[in-house]
Amino acid sequence: MNLEEYFKRIGFHGSYDKLDFATLKSVHRQHILSVPFENLGIHCGERIVMDLEVIFNKIVRNKRGGWCLENNYLFGWVLREMGFDTTTLSSRVFNSVLNEFIPLDSHLINKIVIDGKAYIADVSFGVSSQIREPLELISGKDQPQAAGVFRVIDQGDKWVLEKTGREPHVLNPERANISLVNRNLTKMIYCFTLVPREVDHFWEVSDKLQTDPASLFTNKSILSLQTPTGFKALIGWTYSEVTYKPEEGVDVMDMREVTDDEIEQILREQFNLKLQNKLTPVSNKAWYTL
Repeated sequence: MNLEEYFKRIGFHGSYDKLDFATLKSVHRQHILSVPFENLGIHCGERIVMDLEVIFNKIVRNKRGGWCLENNYLFGWVLREMGFDTTTLSSRVFNSVLNEFIPLDSHLINKIVIDGKAYIADVSFGVSSQIREPLELISGKDQPQAAGVFRVIDQGDKWVLEKTGREPHVLNPERANISLVNRNLTKMIYCFTLVPREVDHFWEVSDKLQTDPASLFTNKSILSLQTPTGFKALIGWTYSEVTYKPEEGVDVMDMREVTDDEIEQILREQFNLKLQNKLTPVSNKAWYTL
């Protein structure tokens, strides 16, 4: 495990001598543009483990993606190796169907302090909820990014991350009303506290998320990758390319259903992914939107 291999994987060619926000922002951005958010291991016979060396080999050397417990765990290691003051935090994702935060610390994020200012880094939420650069930990401050305006709000017992986005413009009329299309312009994404966590805090939840029949991740095969102008995603058999058009106040969504025979080609050409085992796509009814 070394930083040079990681930097080559994400295409980061800058200097990292300065432990400043500009460096943090550059590495964060390169990660989300290069490493997909994906849970495909669950749907092709693999077991996801919270072992840093296994994760490094998977993401860096085998050029795979990962879900938050892998990507953000690896990213925290990278930041510490670089010398950043980094703390692991846990968060609880918002379930828009139940209108509540799920009662599991299922999402791992990192807090970084630079010159006395605290930031939240998260390189692995995916789709339109993915932040492009770390967010300043200032309550209520509008922080505009490509996907919309993000805010972290201090509610006393917890902090909440929310985003105000744009109207979806679906190019394919027959896809306009499917459940993947998010119609809520402002939505909560997750909540978190500033209690430091060790990796063992996530061991049990990692197993639960990939085995529980009620888990989002056992009910949907999810793959997404950020692009300079939006993101692309393969959810079950639905392939989407989303382009942010802030000047028009819309997110343009080009969506289509693909066949099993097309899956391998899409993984290779659109996400630069090659799986060792055959993927069995899954798209059961579950709370998830682009």
